[in-house]
Amino acid sequence: MTRSLFDLTGRRALVTGSSRGIGAALAAGLAESGAEVVLNGRDPGALRVAAADLAERSGGTVHTASFDVTDAAAVEAAVEEVERDVGPIDVLVNNTGVQHREPLLQVSTENWRRVVDTNLTSAFIVGRTVAARMVERGHGKIVNVCSVQSRLARPGIAAYAASKGGLAMLTQAMCAEWASAGVTANGLAPGYVITELTRALVEDPRFDAWITGRTPAGRWGRVEDLVGTLVWLAAPASDFVNGQVIAVDGGLTAVI
Repeated sequence: MTRSLFDLTGRRALVTGSSRGIGAALAAGLAESGAEVVLNGRDPGALRVAAADLAERSGGTVHTASFDVTDAAAVEAAVEEVERDVGPIDVLVNNTGVQHREPLLQVSTENWRRVVDTNLTSAFIVGRTVAARMVERGHGKIVNVCSVQSRLARPGIAAYAASKGGLAMLTQAMCAEWASAGVTANGLAPGYVITELTRALVEDPRFDAWITGRTPAGRWGRVEDLVGTLVWLAAPASDFVNGQVIAVDGGLTAVI
C-alpha cells in the first residue's frame, strides 16, 4: 500500500527545460518511478540526446517536445500534440529558468523582462494550457520549480528573486482556482545546487565557503537531492498537499 503511494506507473509527465541540469534529473526521477516522460527544450538535438540517455538508464518510454515556453501559441500547439500522440498529461513540472547577475541599478528592462518571462510568465502560460485539460479530466499534478530566492533576496539577482517570488504566489493562485477540480499545484524550492549554471560560484572559494558555512548541512545541494520531493509531489502520496512551496535546501532557509 505504502509503495503504491509513490508509484507513477501509467502517468505521463511533461518537464520543461529538461535537456540538462535540474530538469534532466527531475525527469529521470519521474521516469524511474514509472512515469512516461516528455522532455522539453528549445534545442531538438540536445533533447534527442537527453531522451536517448534517459531511456537507456530508466528502461522507460521517453518523448521530446521542442517549443518555446514563453510563446503561448507554440505552447498550445505542443500540448495539443503531446496529448494527441502520447496521451493526457497527468504531471506538469514547470522547471524552465534563467539567471541574470547584475546590480539592480544596472539591469536593463530587456534583461528584466527576459528573466521574468522565462521564469514566471512561462509557468503561467504552460500551467494554464495544461491545467485547462486537467480540470476537464478532474485530476492533475503541477509542480513549479521555485527557489530559496522565492523567500530570500541577495544583491545582484533582483530579477531572478522577483520572478521566483512571483512563482511561489502563482503556485498558491493555481491551488486556489483549481484545487476543487482535483488539481494540485505545489512548489519545489531548491537551495544552492551544483549545476552547469552555478559552476562558477562553486569554483569561487569565497562564495563556496559562504554557502557551506551558511547551510546547516554544510554542503552544496546535488540535483539528486531534489528527486524524492518531486516524486512525492507528483504521486498519490501528496494528494491532499496543495499550494505549498517545499524547500529542499539543507536547512538554509531555516536559520539566520
